Amino acid sequence: MKKPITLGDILAARKRIAGHVIHTPLRPSQSLSDHVGTPIWIKCEHQQYTGSFKLRGAANAVLNLSDAQKAKGVIGVSTGNYGRALANAARNAGVRAVICMSELVPHNKVEGIRAQGAEICISGQSQDEAQKEVDRLVRDDGMTMLPPFDHADIIAGQGTLGLEVIEQLPDTETLLVPLSGGGLLAGVALAAKSINPAIRVVGISMERGCAMIESLQAGQPTSVREWPSLADSLGGGIGENNLYTFNMCADLTDDFVLVNEAQIADGIRAAYIDDQQVIEGAAAVGIAALRAGLIDNPGKTVVLSTGCNIDMNLHRRIIGGENVDLALEAEQATSKTGGA
Repeated sequence: MKKPITLGDILAARKRIAGHVIHTPLRPSQSLSDHVGTPIWIKCEHQQYTGSFKLRGAANAVLNLSDAQKAKGVIGVSTGNYGRALANAARNAGVRAVICMSELVPHNKVEGIRAQGAEICISGQSQDEAQKEVDRLVRDDGMTMLPPFDHADIIAGQGTLGLEVIEQLPDTETLLVPLSGGGLLAGVALAAKSINPAIRVVGISMERGCAMIESLQAGQPTSVREWPSLADSLGGGIGENNLYTFNMCADLTDDFVLVNEAQIADGIRAAYIDDQQVIEGAAAVGIAALRAGLIDNPGKTVVLSTGCNIDMNLHRRIIGGENVDLALEAEQATSKTGGA
C-alpha cells in the first residue's frame, strides 16, 4: 500500500533541494490587479533554473535515489520541461538520463533537453506511446523510471513551491495553478492547505485535451486525444494506474477552469506587454483565466507562472497579434504532405 504524501515530505524536500533550485520572486502585477479589481501577484517560477518549476520535483527525486539506482541511470517521459529538469538534475548528480518524448513536443524543447546532456528518444504521437519505450528500457537496462508527476518525491518537490508562496504572502486567498498530470497542483495544494486550510486552490488547463479534468469528471483515469496547443506543456495523460495525483487533485482542488487558445495567447501577450515577462502557454493559463473573467471572487490572488520555454518565433507571432492556431496549422501541414 502506498504511503500518503505529507507536509513533512515537502519540508524534507525543501531541505534536500536547497542550493539546487532558485527561491523565485513573487511580484505584484499592477495591470492584472487593475483589470480584475483585486490584488494579484505573479509567482515567477518561470525564472527557475531550466526555465520551469519541474526542477524542484526532479532534483528531489534524483537526490533521493540509492547509489545502486544512480549507477543504472534514470529515464522519464516528458512534454519538454520535465525532461529538461530531469536531465539537469541527473547531470548535476553524475547520473545517466534518457528522456522519451512524443513527436508533438516542440523542437525547441527537445533541443533544450539535449543541451542538458540527456539521451533523447522520440516515439509515438502521445505521452502514453512514449511511455512504452520508457517501460522497455526499465525492463531491459534496469534504469529507474521517474515519472513527470505521479511520484511521491516529484510531488513533494513541487510542493516546495507552495511553501514559498505562503511564506511570501501568508494571507493569499486564491491560488491559480496550471494543471496537467497534477503533480504541481497536488504538491502545491497540499503544502498551502496544510498551512492555511482556508486558501482556495483553482486548477487551470487548456480546453484541448485536459486529461485530469476529464478523468475527474469520469470518476477514473481516462485517456484523451492530444491536440497541438499553445499550452503544450499541459498535454499528456495521467496514467491508467495513477497512484497519487488523481485522488489528491480530487481532494485538494476547490475548482477547475478551462481556457481556450485565444485566451492563452492573450495571457502570453499580457505577460509580455504589461509585466515584461516572457512565458510559455502553460504558464499563461492563470493570467488568461483572470483576464477572461473566469475566476469568481478571486480576492488576494497568486498566479503561478510556471515556465518560460516557448519557441521565440512563436512568441513573436503571438506578441505581434497574430491569431495562432497550432492545431489548424498542423492539420494544414498534414493535408499538404498528404497531397504531395
